[in-house]
Amino acid sequence: MATVELRFSAQPEHVRTARLVAAAVARRAGVGEAALDEVRLAVGEACSRAVGLHRSNDVVTPIRVVLTEEEKTFSIEVGDEVPGAGVAAADAAGVPGARDAAPAEDFDDADGEDEMGLAVIRGLVDDVEVSAGQDGGTIRMTWPVSSADVLS
Repeated sequence: MATVELRFSAQPEHVRTARLVAAAVARRAGVGEAALDEVRLAVGEACSRAVGLHRSNDVVTPIRVVLTEEEKTFSIEVGDEVPGAGVAAADAAGVPGARDAAPAEDFDDADGEDEMGLAVIRGLVDDVEVSAGQDGGTIRMTWPVSSADVLS
């Protein structure tokens, strides 16, 4: 199992770098060419969401992106450090992940950008897990890999 970890300050200009790194590592791991655009878009959305959460909640710690290559899968975890006590049940649109237990003064999501970002990610990636707790939230996205596509 190979892992690459990327940390960056919550600045929108760093999202592009995260997308490029994710696509390069995904290609190297054997993710099919057809799925690479999905990887780029999903990582960009997850990182933009994390940046927005950090900035709107005055969190100064870095965004973390962990890219993991396993035998049959490639996964990406994008983590933020915005506290929340749990993941809300799926709403009417079937999109989990709102930080319903976070205090209003610590979590500003009045525009619904959190749910919209998660909806976009769910539309791009078949295997998505969203979790949140007192130490922050994580979006884990997984794609299948083909051993025939892996570069030597």
